[in-house]
Amino acid sequence: MARVLTPRAEDFPRWYQDLIAKAQLADNGPVRGTMVIRPAGYAIWERMQAEMDARIKLAGAENAYFPLFIPESYLRREAQHVEGFSPELAVVTHGGGKQLAEPVVVRPTSETVIGEFMAKWVDSYRDLPLLLNQWANVVRWELRPRVFLRTSEFLWQEGHTAHADEADARAYARKILHEVYEDFMVGVLGIPVLVGLKTARERFAGATRTYTLEGMMGDGKALQMGTSHELGQNFARAFDITYTSAERSVEHAWTTSWGSSTRMLGGLIMCHGDDNGLRVPPRLAPVQAYVMVVKAGDGVAEAAAKLCDALRDAGVRVALDDRVDTPFGRRAVDAELKGYPVRVELGPRDLAAGNAVLVRRTTGAKTPVPVPDVVAGVLAALDADQKTLYDEALARRESHTVSVETLAEAIEAAATGWARVPWSAVGAEGEAEANAKAVTVRCLRRADGSVPDSEDEPELTAILARSY
Repeated sequence: MARVLTPRAEDFPRWYQDLIAKAQLADNGPVRGTMVIRPAGYAIWERMQAEMDARIKLAGAENAYFPLFIPESYLRREAQHVEGFSPELAVVTHGGGKQLAEPVVVRPTSETVIGEFMAKWVDSYRDLPLLLNQWANVVRWELRPRVFLRTSEFLWQEGHTAHADEADARAYARKILHEVYEDFMVGVLGIPVLVGLKTARERFAGATRTYTLEGMMGDGKALQMGTSHELGQNFARAFDITYTSAERSVEHAWTTSWGSSTRMLGGLIMCHGDDNGLRVPPRLAPVQAYVMVVKAGDGVAEAAAKLCDALRDAGVRVALDDRVDTPFGRRAVDAELKGYPVRVELGPRDLAAGNAVLVRRTTGAKTPVPVPDVVAGVLAALDADQKTLYDEALARRESHTVSVETLAEAIEAAATGWARVPWSAVGAEGEAEANAKAVTVRCLRRADGSVPDSEDEPELTAILARSY
């Protein structure tokens, strides 16, 4: 196949940009830092939304929608929160040709506006827990934009909940962390994420605890794939979110927030992509089987259409490419770039032999299969290749992660991968030193791999890496 993309080993950032452009996933918007998500990219995001939304609803949250514009005074009620977001805020001062009486902020996140309405809606302990989620866009003015990874406007879901006590809030934040995010990222995206606790330095502004899911990309860097936060009573006090308890006392609620975004599309590209383009895990793929007519011939188009029907009846997401006026080689390259998990190629000679050719994107294997066996062959390939992508990503992470004993060794190891190091060997002072060398503590974990409640727990392991 002719070279279409810059090889990853030659220039990983250029490969990433090439792939986004050549696979027609997205384009740069007219305002610096914005993006246009093209149909091929948006179809993947829609699948992400559907899978995530189903899990969020199973966790008991309900979807709602809150305003894009937030009064500036709302943000200023929670000082640490506004301080954390201040450099990224987009502020509107004029509307309708007139200066506004109060500036409004274009939504960077919705803790403050949702807190205002939680205070209005919550009265009694019977109103709790209040579990809300919204799918929306947010704006954070980005100085160094990169499509999907860091853009001034991006799409996401953000959950916000209020609870009667800290234990319930913590349990729910962790439920989202594991049963929604980890389950989706591992089981659908095929990305082996490390789940852990953020340090105080890396914690979300206004939170008491931040839990994170970290994925290793193809170049060994880390990408934060999603976060879940305990907010304590900080926002409840700022917005007077109170409830009357069963004992008739007035108490402040405990709140959480949690989110994941179109950044996951960037993670998908960088974790699974290869020098031929995107590789989409079959459980996620908008098109799982791409049926291609190689060239025109008696009965070929009809046989291809019947194969599409049979695959669709078997629950496979399928598309038909019968554009015989476009060279087959060009169409095959486009299919590779877009990462369709399985191609089913059918031409006159294949049909005469009673076969179709199954091409697996993950392995590149091309196998003639009798037409009656195509559906079974496709289903088997989809199952196998979902596992293959996960196994490859896990093997890469394990081979590029080393255990060390000192901060200096961890910083050195982070040049090419991840380092496991005792948190006691790093601490807040060492974390600042690492940050100065573009290395961050991605998360803290217990020896058994579970997520700690505090960075003060003994014998914690820190994961250090360079990151996006």
